[in-house]
Amino acid sequence: MLSKPTRWSCGPYEVGVAELLASGLGISRPVGAILARRGFTTVDEALRFLQADERHDPLTLPGIAAACELIVAHLRRGSRIAVFGDYDVDGVCSTTIMVRTLRSLGADPVWELPSRFDEGYGLSTAAVERLAARGVGLLVTVDCGISAVEQVAAARAAGLDVVVSDHHLPGERLPDCVVVHPALPALAGGEPVYGCPELCAAGVVLKLCEALHGAAGGDPRAVDEHLDLAALATVCDLVPLRGENRRIVREGLVAIARTQKPGLRALMSVAAVEPAELTEHSLGFRLGPRINAAGRMRRADAALELLLTEDAARAAEVARELDLLNGDRRQAETSILFAAEAACAPQAGQAAIVVAGENWHPGVVGIVASRLVERWRRPCVVIALDEDGSGRGSGRSISPYDLHDGLAACATHLTRFGGHRMAAGVELTADAVEPFRRALAAHAGASLAPEDLIPVERVDAIVPGGLLGLGLAEELESLRPFGMGNPQPTLLVPAARFQNVTGMGEDKEHARFTLLTAGGARSRGVAFGSPPKALAPAADENHDIALRLERNRWKGVVEPRTILRALCPTRAGELTVLGEEGTFWERLRDELAGAPIAAPPTPIAAPPAPPEPVDRRREGFA
Repeated sequence: MLSKPTRWSCGPYEVGVAELLASGLGISRPVGAILARRGFTTVDEALRFLQADERHDPLTLPGIAAACELIVAHLRRGSRIAVFGDYDVDGVCSTTIMVRTLRSLGADPVWELPSRFDEGYGLSTAAVERLAARGVGLLVTVDCGISAVEQVAAARAAGLDVVVSDHHLPGERLPDCVVVHPALPALAGGEPVYGCPELCAAGVVLKLCEALHGAAGGDPRAVDEHLDLAALATVCDLVPLRGENRRIVREGLVAIARTQKPGLRALMSVAAVEPAELTEHSLGFRLGPRINAAGRMRRADAALELLLTEDAARAAEVARELDLLNGDRRQAETSILFAAEAACAPQAGQAAIVVAGENWHPGVVGIVASRLVERWRRPCVVIALDEDGSGRGSGRSISPYDLHDGLAACATHLTRFGGHRMAAGVELTADAVEPFRRALAAHAGASLAPEDLIPVERVDAIVPGGLLGLGLAEELESLRPFGMGNPQPTLLVPAARFQNVTGMGEDKEHARFTLLTAGGARSRGVAFGSPPKALAPAADENHDIALRLERNRWKGVVEPRTILRALCPTRAGELTVLGEEGTFWERLRDELAGAPIAAPPTPIAAPPAPPEPVDRRREGFA
């Protein structure tokens, strides 16, 4: 459960549109309201979203025709081709897709991933020199390269042809080479050419390889064997789950459940993920962290080896290594978080928090920053200090504050920084930490209003307790996959109480409960991260309850389950909710009076899919 919100947010919507969507799609009013609140205005538009089968012509992706021509020429020439990627899930999956595709087309590519601890994010001049010394004729970058202007120039000067495939924001200049990027025209001030400019790097590579198969005379649909990797990267990189990204994840979940890649099967085994019960939550919180742990704690190439190997025994061995590294990552994160929390307390009155410590592991400071943002509801930067007096850190932000702009305003205190609005990385000297702390707090204080620092619980629909059944849960399933840009809906049940609250978990840190609504309807639920005592106030008096409703399968039984998000005491007086009129109020009055509530319409037929994920590093070296 989230900490008690001070503000509730339930945005307005067109009631007529919600009714139109509900009747046109054969769904209940609450789901119609959710779709209307999320910007859908016509039945056709909403239906395309629910079907999640959008697939765009790869040849409309900017730069892809020139890239295919160059790569095919090197394939026919028998050149040595190198693939250079990144150390996170998106970078590792992108590299895997490209290497596997080049192998299927007859090449024997070499590959390289940067080290988070040595050269850092992106293509370096040293990497270019190493690849040139290995006789590479063509360099293909994935999930990096868009800002590597000097490094690409060095590669060209050394006689290498270069293809950059990336999705990060470019700088003022593009590298002088073939560039494949889904949003380049829009970034240059024009209209997007490609239908889904928000692809992650693995999505870009998937489309490039689709076109490459065709250009080489093969079947473009052969690339679909890598939907499993593209889905994993799309979820873990937290790109918006709209348009083609929804298809990649929905179809990719099916592909992962059926995958024949030994590495993915071994990874699911050590992560205790059953293929038949795979969800996007499994990707974001079970599989992804183990791949990321390789780059955070030691070497990203272990994760790449896992995804490239065809040897099941070797895959099992590497998967166990990644599982151990993930355990090390959790221990390091817990240790740093404990110290960082203590350092945050004196800064509680500031609009931004900066903490630094010696012997903190630089591979996990970004995760710790995310935890601090959740706890303190303000931008946070966590810095690991080295013995030589230098520091490397990661920052995370809240939606009202542009962290990249904040760092730019404090650039005189930084050796290097990069990132985007919500996440960024910094390098600085130890003696610059305190001036940087003061400067960032001042900039954030001038940019943020007091209410920006107050937690908000956003509500997608107000629902009488009598509707919290399997029918509504199955309708909500049709909105999956959930993630960035399409969060799992939060429902508000007014004037309800908890009964039969019991502890759950080894240390009773979670709770089970029965939700009793004003009309007498009951439903079962859980509160993760909240012991029974946290629910005690709502056992004594009515509270407005924010929750999520899902279809839960346990030991072969499928039933609705509510997951507590937040609660606030019900206050006497008129409740004003923009956009909620007519039918809603009639149903609510019926519930409060204890009248029976009619069953919702039959849910639309849509393939089930899967909770909500992590931080995203869209650029730089956070």
